[in-house]
Amino acid sequence: MLKATAISKIYETAAGPVPVLENVYLTLNQGEAISIMGPSGCGKSTLLHILGLLDPPTAGTYEFGGVQPWTLDEKEQARIRNGKIGFIFQDHCLLPQCTVLENVLAPLVVGEQDDDAEARARDLLRRAGLGERLDHFPSQLSGGEKQRVAIVRAIIRKPAMLLCDEPTGNLDQATAWQVLELLAELRRELQCILIIVTHSAEIAAEFPRQFLVRGGRLVRTE
Repeated sequence: MLKATAISKIYETAAGPVPVLENVYLTLNQGEAISIMGPSGCGKSTLLHILGLLDPPTAGTYEFGGVQPWTLDEKEQARIRNGKIGFIFQDHCLLPQCTVLENVLAPLVVGEQDDDAEARARDLLRRAGLGERLDHFPSQLSGGEKQRVAIVRAIIRKPAMLLCDEPTGNLDQATAWQVLELLAELRRELQCILIIVTHSAEIAAEFPRQFLVRGGRLVRTE
């Protein structure tokens, strides 16, 4: 379960404080999926970074998996981030020197080891249509293939939450829908929380709960 209460974020700059988020409230149970829209710079990515333990809030409380992770030390936050949260970005962020399989297994270099991970990675890559690409490098893949690798990498530890920041932003329409279908299928299997930030109204409308960041606040729209 995820519960954000009165989350605010202010960035201090040379020109003075810049408020980005103000009194954001959000509660999600396991298995729920939502979309978040809003113009560039409105705070969508900032909210994902707070929920994903990448950037602390200025004010408010955040509970995830029964704990308040922003009250923990950095080591515990890193453990939660690596083991319970999967990230998917607009830029796939694959390691260019590693093969497809090696990229998927990269999150397992640190943290708890998993003896079944490689077999699971191979199976997931096959299901994602990449069974013949295991030994290929990112430079040999299409944009859609790279993003599917990023999705498999994000779920290799069976996370409790998937955070997706414009995961289809660099893809053509047909490939974007393929990526979205893969995300939906894996979310159902894992019963994880799925939060997707998107500029596409069509993609946002596919989610049972839809939100908009407006004036620093999170507003439900559907």
